[in-house]
Amino acid sequence: MPASFDSDDLNSGGLVAKSAPGDNAEPLSITEISALLKRTVEDRFGFVRVRGELSGVKRAASGHLYLALKDEGARLDGVMWKGNVARLNFRPEDGLEVIATGKLTTYPGRSNYQIVIERMEIAGEGALLALLERTKARLEAEGLFDPRRKRRLPYLPRVIGVVTSPTGAVIRDILHRLADRFPSHVILWPVLVQGQGAAEQIAAAVRGFSALAPGGDIPRPDLLIVGRGGGSIEDLWSFNEEIVVRAIAECSIPVISAVGHETDTTLADFAADCRAPTPTAAAEMAVPVREELNAALAELALRQRRAVVRLAALGRERLEVRAQRLPSPDTLIAQKAQGLDDAADRLRRGLSGRAQVAQGQLQRVAGRLSLPLLSARLERARMRLEAARLTPGLITQRITQGRRHLDATTRIMASLNPDAVLARGYVRVTGADGRTLVSQSAAAGQNHLTLHFRDGLLQVVPDGAPEPSPAMPPAAAKPARPKSPPTKPAVQQDDLFG
Repeated sequence: MPASFDSDDLNSGGLVAKSAPGDNAEPLSITEISALLKRTVEDRFGFVRVRGELSGVKRAASGHLYLALKDEGARLDGVMWKGNVARLNFRPEDGLEVIATGKLTTYPGRSNYQIVIERMEIAGEGALLALLERTKARLEAEGLFDPRRKRRLPYLPRVIGVVTSPTGAVIRDILHRLADRFPSHVILWPVLVQGQGAAEQIAAAVRGFSALAPGGDIPRPDLLIVGRGGGSIEDLWSFNEEIVVRAIAECSIPVISAVGHETDTTLADFAADCRAPTPTAAAEMAVPVREELNAALAELALRQRRAVVRLAALGRERLEVRAQRLPSPDTLIAQKAQGLDDAADRLRRGLSGRAQVAQGQLQRVAGRLSLPLLSARLERARMRLEAARLTPGLITQRITQGRRHLDATTRIMASLNPDAVLARGYVRVTGADGRTLVSQSAAAGQNHLTLHFRDGLLQVVPDGAPEPSPAMPPAAAKPARPKSPPTKPAVQQDDLFG
């Protein structure tokens, strides 16, 4: 029982605390009173469910979550340990109304009480939709839902990747629809589509498909389908998680979002390149109908044949029309045939006239070709030949003229001989090819030079020129000799009959 106090005890003062008569209660320490309060609160409020608005949400480096729950009249601090935080199905944010389940305890370090939260849920669909709208506004502000980022789907993908549950009806519907329309190679990445860890698995699957290298052991898909069947907003919430939305927006492969039924909408639908109302519709959007393609190809082939046949028929019609406008071959050659006949007639008449003219000319010339006339001319020629005599004076005169011409040519050659001046101290320089060099630049380009003196030759090497190879000694140049004058044709005897 607590000790009783009277007014005299309260009014009495002193420097040292004294125990009152009959008092058996010792003073408690702060730690002791805090422990008593902690046990009292935890025993009385060992399990509570609290509804309030989140405020001051902060996740420590250790993984623990610190927050406050408040309403219009009060505020309650709260903490959620790391293991329980990992089991949350949503991301706590300031302003979100939640229902927290846990136990009340005290924190002696700050002399306050708090709730240790074991489970936290969003307080109704209204709060869940409010969280959805805030997340959508934030991601939209980052440009993740920009229509300009969306890509066109491939017309006929060779490989299709599917991210969904392997046991649900979604994968069966997709495979059945693809088999009906256009059988394709499908790669399934099995994931959870709801519950704890579903968002992380879906995001990892999308990023895994995007990271596949072209030409690797696992074919890289040309198109991805991310989907699941219908359900409540809680069932579809994994596809509203930020980690899934960012993975779809960053995927390098075009993505079709096929989540829920036609009336269901998730943030994954806004981030994907295309939204399908149902998984079956996603399969229809992924591939065309093969029979329709075959029919279209057959129609194009038929149109091609018709075009070729029509072109040939049109050409035949034009040819026939032009042929009808052409004159007949007989009409074309009739005028030329008549001209040919006229030319042939004129040719016959011309040949006859020419023969007659030639015959008259022959008759006129034939009189001068008689045998007596030819005999007389031959006799006169013989008489002129006998009258001509070969006198020695004609031959001597020709020899004298030739000697004078030879002497003049010899004097000219002697005056032009370059070795004629060597006796006066001059030197003639020749190169390796035996040609006379007349300039310093020509001599500088020679391997060796030959100096011609009056009494012999001397081989020299210019400065800077390479030494001639011993295996091939330079040929000794010989003194140039004057070329003999060209032989003049022998003087012919005058024609005695000229």
